Amino acid sequence: MRILLFSSQTYDRDSFTAAAQHDDLELHFQPARLNLDTVALAHDYEVVCPFINDDLSAPVLEQLALGKTRLIALRSAGYNHVDLPAARRLGLSVVRVPAYSPHAVAEHAVALILALNRRLHRAYNRTREGDFTLHGLTGFDVVGKTVGVVGTGQIGATFGKIMAGFGCKLLCFDPYPNPALLALGAEYVSLPELIAGSHIISLHCPLTAENKHMINSQSLATLQHGAMLINTGRGALVHTPSLIEALKSGQLGYLGLDVYEEEAQLFFEDRSDLPLQDDVLARLLTFPNVIITAHQAFLTHEALSAIAATTLENIAAWKAGSPHNLIEG
Repeated sequence: MRILLFSSQTYDRDSFTAAAQHDDLELHFQPARLNLDTVALAHDYEVVCPFINDDLSAPVLEQLALGKTRLIALRSAGYNHVDLPAARRLGLSVVRVPAYSPHAVAEHAVALILALNRRLHRAYNRTREGDFTLHGLTGFDVVGKTVGVVGTGQIGATFGKIMAGFGCKLLCFDPYPNPALLALGAEYVSLPELIAGSHIISLHCPLTAENKHMINSQSLATLQHGAMLINTGRGALVHTPSLIEALKSGQLGYLGLDVYEEEAQLFFEDRSDLPLQDDVLARLLTFPNVIITAHQAFLTHEALSAIAATTLENIAAWKAGSPHNLIEG
């Protein structure tokens, strides 16, 4: 069975090659993103394996179906980039990796919190230039702070447990309360209550039509002055232009992003020799209290191994007629 991995990087090749246990799975790696311009590369591949920023809109899916693709094997948990009704209409099965290493993303969120709080990015650059002063590097004790966790699935729950270990109070928002967090004393509240009552807010929910731009100018106005916002979920959970005004006024005191709504044309590519065309992102990067990483929260050896193993197991199960982790359109 021929499998084409779009948006593949060196670490994808390494992890998938190591995980391949079936001689009948013929892996091919394509660094280009999947879109209407590149979909012809998938002709005669029964299985296409896209990543989070690949285009899986109806026109692309139609071309995949015409090219004899039958399975879309996502190597991600999220699937908001897939036109599921179109896939169902075209007879394309879609499977995903519902969980890999919740620790990878949760720990990255914590790393952003600590780096922002103690200004590690500024201190690193300052000392490398021979400046050993401490002006502007004062942080705060994390212990005793109220941390808002938006989305308490596996990643959010893991993040909550870590922050509880720091001695933080947890406010949570999720339609399905997690018993593991309740056992730690977490309180489930409405989203407005969480935003207004938290010193630190971390987003760990999937993107849906209902929660797009859940963090916007109105909700940012209700923050505790100087609060911290972390997003390792999906970029469109936040209305990014609204962050700029909140940062300028000081209402938002710290911002850590691993995802960005317009990241598809930017992330996973070296554009250091090119002028940055995204004015919003360029403006955010000028703030000293902002750290942006390029969607790397998943990037640990353990997570990559789990993603590769689950993706290949999904493909083998689908081929055997008993698909696992199937997404219903």
